[in-house]
Amino acid sequence: MDFLEPMIALDETHYQDGYKDGYDDGMVSGKEEGRQVGLKLGFQVGEELGFYQGCLDVWMSIIRLDQGAFSARVRKYMEQLAALLSNYPLSDPENNHLQDMMKEIRLKFRVITGSLGAKLGYEGRPTSSEQDLEDI
Repeated sequence: MDFLEPMIALDETHYQDGYKDGYDDGMVSGKEEGRQVGLKLGFQVGEELGFYQGCLDVWMSIIRLDQGAFSARVRKYMEQLAALLSNYPLSDPENNHLQDMMKEIRLKFRVITGSLGAKLGYEGRPTSSEQDLEDI
């Protein structure tokens, strides 16, 4: 029997114990970090969707008061925006099409505001996903 074997076995035992402790701690802190990131990004998405819905609600109120307030083309864009907003799957955060759907909503909003000649935009939206992760 080699006199170093017990030391090697002890070293391996400590390594395995340390790895297990680190892994367990990582699972706990990783879940909490993931939860915090999810809450922050979910709030940002909800805030942005709420902004678009609020603008749409105001425009629709104007239409109810004055049918001729907007052109037929702009009203059609508003109806399309309403459909996009109502079809956004708020309760399905793992939907693979969320990014594409949000891009469509933003584009339709820009088309409407451009058609109205309005300089209106959602200011709270971060410029990139990387920025979101750096802020956390």
